[in-house]
Amino acid sequence: MRIQDKVVVVTGGGNGIGRALCERFADDGARAVVVADVNSADAAHVARRIGGTAVVCDVGYETQVRRLVRQVFEQHGQIDLFCSNAGITVKGGLEVSGDNWQRLWDVNVMSRLFAARAVIPRMLERGHGYILHTASAAGVLTEIGSAPYSVTKHADVALAEWLSVQYGREGIGVSCLCPLGVETDMLDLDDPVHQFLQLNSITPEQVAGAVVEGLDAERFLILPHPEVAEFGQLKTDDYDRWLRGMQRLRQKLVAKTRRSAA
Repeated sequence: MRIQDKVVVVTGGGNGIGRALCERFADDGARAVVVADVNSADAAHVARRIGGTAVVCDVGYETQVRRLVRQVFEQHGQIDLFCSNAGITVKGGLEVSGDNWQRLWDVNVMSRLFAARAVIPRMLERGHGYILHTASAAGVLTEIGSAPYSVTKHADVALAEWLSVQYGREGIGVSCLCPLGVETDMLDLDDPVHQFLQLNSITPEQVAGAVVEGLDAERFLILPHPEVAEFGQLKTDDYDRWLRGMQRLRQKLVAKTRRSAA
């Protein structure tokens, strides 16, 4: 899929990867870029810079996602590419509150379902369309520092897989973006886990470049960090060996955390 002359919607478009996607799509000649974000000021700022349209939307609520889609169709008549990019995280494991688990589930998973429900029937009527999920390498590997993030990103990838299987022969393309460390607000350099990710982190603009390339090739998995494919292969080749390796890595990071706190 090429971006030229397309109508594109990006959720979480006010910052980070979403902002870079909006800017890249505009540079590549999109007919319209809709910057959707829960933060109205951020959405407006990006939209002004690229000549796009800002829409305030909390993707954790289906009514707001449906309103976003309806507004874009009313204004532009179509949606060629819907980027379910908005995502959140929280640190912790079993101790994370139920409310936090639910909020991550709503934003990282259900928002993708809400978008698909709203846009795919219209895309099927036209005979073509494209869905992009911004998941994470945590969705194909794991996230040591956050159980809710790891679980919801696995679910994000799984939903994208299902959409591809269900609609791939009916004109609907699906890609799933799974980066490792990216230089955004979500990368907490006070956290040893994130310090580890930062060693090979890339910019949001580099991620956007990988996305454009992946969409052009219509690849399902878009991996801006090639090592994710290698780690994934190790995981599937010998699951137990991979788990032991991740356990050792966690031990090292926990020890580093304790030394820092001492």
